[in-house]
Amino acid sequence: MKIKAINNKNMSNSIISTKNKSTMKGLVYGGPGKIKYIEVNMPKITKSTDAIVKMVKTTICGTDLGILHGKTPSVKPGTTLGHEGVGVIEEVGSAVTKFKKGDRVIISCITADGTCEYCKKQMYGHCKDGGWILGNLINGTQAEYVRIPHANNSLYHTPEGIEDETLVMLSDILPTGHEIGVINGCVKPGDTIAIVGAGPIGMSALLTAQFYSPAKIYMIDLDENRLDFAKKWGATHTINSGENDVVKKILSETMDGVDVAIEAVGIPETFNVCQQIVRPGGHVANIGVHGKSVDLKIQDLWIKNITITMGLVNTNTIPMLLKTVVSKKIQPEKLITHHFKLNEIMKAYEVFGNAAKEKAMKVILTN
Repeated sequence: MKIKAINNKNMSNSIISTKNKSTMKGLVYGGPGKIKYIEVNMPKITKSTDAIVKMVKTTICGTDLGILHGKTPSVKPGTTLGHEGVGVIEEVGSAVTKFKKGDRVIISCITADGTCEYCKKQMYGHCKDGGWILGNLINGTQAEYVRIPHANNSLYHTPEGIEDETLVMLSDILPTGHEIGVINGCVKPGDTIAIVGAGPIGMSALLTAQFYSPAKIYMIDLDENRLDFAKKWGATHTINSGENDVVKKILSETMDGVDVAIEAVGIPETFNVCQQIVRPGGHVANIGVHGKSVDLKIQDLWIKNITITMGLVNTNTIPMLLKTVVSKKIQPEKLITHHFKLNEIMKAYEVFGNAAKEKAMKVILTN
């Protein structure tokens, strides 16, 4: 889909600057295929649990591209996009006790009040007063400033000595790949696993799967450049799905399929591959965001004792992943291929949206 600049006249007056209000710049969604970096109102403290964060670094997620393509109807025109980043606390509400003005923080893509039934189960993605709201139900991080609800539970202090752009990877993609792909897929030592989709989320699953010492890791994608990256970062086998029959190749190279098939694209074709390559007793872990239904081959799977999982990231593993980054056990900065200034975000979307041509993996935007 070609990106179109939105017409300011069609935007809600609530986000357009006026002479009497302090403004900033933000990347605003105007409906499918329409975004623009424009003047919007500065965020303000609306509840005592809020914090205002001045963005330092942010990025673009595959989910943002899905929004742009009309895949997420919950996002309404007039919303500032983005749900990842590192910033500096500008202001806090009276109930915020863990942070103060000047603190450097990682912003979780998931907002959690910490008190509801789901939060008490560490299902933060389903928080009754939060979940994935940034850049979805409320204005997000692809702006100069952002309001973070429930700041005590939705921000993390940054450690000394780690680059901000490295820490941006902890907002969403690393915990998503780890929690929804690797943990839900029950990756174990000695397993043979396949990751279908070598984009940022698939690569995050690749990096974090190695915590559990699988014997073989297949990475499957159409993009040879991404497959080359995957080889450098731990994939033992790569398959170009544009040149090979993936199902036939994997079944010929394994006893009867893979122990864990991780879907990291979000289209019926890739989910179908996962159903066909998983072995009896295996796991299909769906990470991809699907915009339409898939054909579940239950007639083949019911007898194979297959477990199928899917879900929204909870980010409850951010503290653990942060320790692995500090210790250099994993180096998520490897995923970063392009850098832009925040005011170049329209160009960044073009590059990220044409990842194969631009050889883009993860982009960093600096405010």
